[in-house]
Amino acid sequence: MSHHYSGPNVGFPRGDARLDLTDLYAFPSPADASRLVLIMNVHPSFSLLAPEPTTPEPFAADAIYEFKIDTNGDAVADIAYRVCFSAFANRTQTAVLRRVEGAQAAETGNEGLPIEEWPVSMDREALVVEADDHRFFAGWRSDPFFFDPIGAINDFHFSGKDNFIDKDVCSIVLELPRSALGTKPFGVWARTVDRANGNWIQADRGAKPSQSIFLTGDAGADYQASEPAGDSRFIPIFAHSLEHTGGYAPVDALRLAATLLPDILHFDPALPASYPGNGRALTDDVLDHFLSLLTNGRVKSDGVGPHRDLLAEFPYLGPPHTAAAERFNAYEALHGGSNARKD
Repeated sequence: MSHHYSGPNVGFPRGDARLDLTDLYAFPSPADASRLVLIMNVHPSFSLLAPEPTTPEPFAADAIYEFKIDTNGDAVADIAYRVCFSAFANRTQTAVLRRVEGAQAAETGNEGLPIEEWPVSMDREALVVEADDHRFFAGWRSDPFFFDPIGAINDFHFSGKDNFIDKDVCSIVLELPRSALGTKPFGVWARTVDRANGNWIQADRGAKPSQSIFLTGDAGADYQASEPAGDSRFIPIFAHSLEHTGGYAPVDALRLAATLLPDILHFDPALPASYPGNGRALTDDVLDHFLSLLTNGRVKSDGVGPHRDLLAEFPYLGPPHTAAAERFNAYEALHGGSNARKD
């Protein structure tokens, strides 16, 4: 189910919905082919197995939300865009965008050249800012991901019901000139990093949809804490899952698993986006592709399709289904009138 609920027991990393990376998208700007769009979605508005609203607080203050860019094909970041957020107070929050290059881009920290600071969008209005030829948005939006996860849990018996059709996520949308990332195709992944016990610790990471499904228990936690450059060590684990779910022969499972790692989304912004070949557009049916791969063609579709509330203009994602006041009221009713907090 993409990266939604990538924590233990179909929950959230560190038990915090705000740190859950749900999807990564990369596609050329529909309005200007010389520009590209990166979208990182996090924080599902509802948990799954206990269908309850998560906290109305959009982003974690003591965390980093980061786009990692590999420009030379070594699976190590050469450029990073880091987004940090203020403490959530009086139902408002502020975002700060920084860019870092070189060896520092592969490290963990909240350093970097500041580009802009602006308010997070809490309601249906999209608060957009522009600086240094970059356009940026952060806040609640309609979740563009489409899938029937209950059918997947029920041994791939799908009802055709899209669990995400009325759900929201917190989105970080960055539009920038192609030249800002060099002149060649590049690789990109996203991650969330939390300051636990005073140290920065990676909570979630990913690029290609649903990779974490191959991993359980300690292997899943190890994968989420790792870097793409070391992903080859997970190939045997991926292969074992493919043998089990798809009936692949061991040699075929290993070959296929090797094509899924490292977990990096490759993108040539000079070409149209189309998953899995080049980037990922908002309407790409990535889970139909994944189901066919996972089951060796036995299951080809879950029967649901793209959402119709996508926008032609920045930030491209539809407005949230739930207004800010409704979100706070639902959460406080669930928690006995308490203030917003982690889930």
